[in-house]
Amino acid sequence: MQPTSSKKTPLTFDTIAPGQGLAAALKKSRADIIGEVSASNLRGRGGAGFPTGTKWNLAAAAQGQDGGAKYVVCNADEGEPGTFKDRVLLLEYTDLVFEGMTIAARAIGATKGILYLRGEYVYMRPHLDGVLAARRTAGQLGANILGTTGFTFDIDIRMGAGAYVCGEETALIESLEGHRGEPRNRPPFPVNTGFLGQPTVVNNVETLASVSAILAKGAAWFRAIGTEKSAGFKLFSVSGDCGAPGVYEFPLGITVAALLEKVGGTGAKAVQIGGASGVCVPASEFGRRIAFEDLATGGSIIVFGQGRDMLHVAKNFMEFFVEESCGQCTPCRAGNAKLLEGIEMLERGACSSAYLRELLNLCETMQLASKCGLGQSSPNAFVSIVTHFQDEILGRTAAAH
Repeated sequence: MQPTSSKKTPLTFDTIAPGQGLAAALKKSRADIIGEVSASNLRGRGGAGFPTGTKWNLAAAAQGQDGGAKYVVCNADEGEPGTFKDRVLLLEYTDLVFEGMTIAARAIGATKGILYLRGEYVYMRPHLDGVLAARRTAGQLGANILGTTGFTFDIDIRMGAGAYVCGEETALIESLEGHRGEPRNRPPFPVNTGFLGQPTVVNNVETLASVSAILAKGAAWFRAIGTEKSAGFKLFSVSGDCGAPGVYEFPLGITVAALLEKVGGTGAKAVQIGGASGVCVPASEFGRRIAFEDLATGGSIIVFGQGRDMLHVAKNFMEFFVEESCGQCTPCRAGNAKLLEGIEMLERGACSSAYLRELLNLCETMQLASKCGLGQSSPNAFVSIVTHFQDEILGRTAAAH
């Protein structure tokens, strides 16, 4: 059975008519499209938060090798544990996603687009192919899009194979090229040397749908939502110990406490913001804001009730990272295994406070020395749980003193 969207409230995307954003974009110059996106302060919705307008501007200025094509890639891998909001966009707002890719292509001068779809989302493929076919028939893809002479762009779908690391943009590009999914050294960056060595923009599903909304309603409208440094609305995948899990839309800057009240999670022990690679926020810090200047997230919100064993939570995350590390760099490959080993020692009461401090030092090394975001962020949950739940953690070290 195909899963439902679990959408709990109407989204702003419901107010955007398909085609509205693209029609507005085609009335602007390429520079003005990028200017509008930049003025909106839209930052990447996949979690990294890089300014979208800046990324597009760099790709627009880059020169392809030997006159080759530029590319727009939609990252629909959505492999972060606890994240399922892109699934809603792909199923229910498909046109806005493809429209965002088309607007990006117009802005940077790309002729080819690729949607990199998570392997577990293969059931969506017939629907997505059907929407692409309808857009070609309507003149929204192909040659001279909507009568715009010289604007040619089309989109292919490529399937992932379930590798978490391929959510990282350079590992995704390696996978698209038929190689093992491993992060590349940077620089060069994809905006200069991406897919097949050509300038490539890689944007998240939600980022591209948001572009359609911004072109339809204007940068000022988008910027008026959220905070000064974190403009706009954001989709959140809410799961765990709450009364109403699902996909929600909130303005960036909402406090953890306010979010929990909306989803029936009042009284929670902790909330994991950002999935396995995010941070675990204790109840004492529920006044913090979910925004790039405080708690940045790609959208995963996992609620933990009072009965949860936080060390078990940390172990669950570390088992995931040990399994998903590509093994390319030592800090991530060996470091995650050592952290998991330390958690197992804590469970047995065999980890001293001194060794626990050594593990925290290892976490700092991993955050600084790992090659990509996977290794750099994999210790986050361990660090935050050990820091904020010392009573639980230190109680297990008593036998080792």
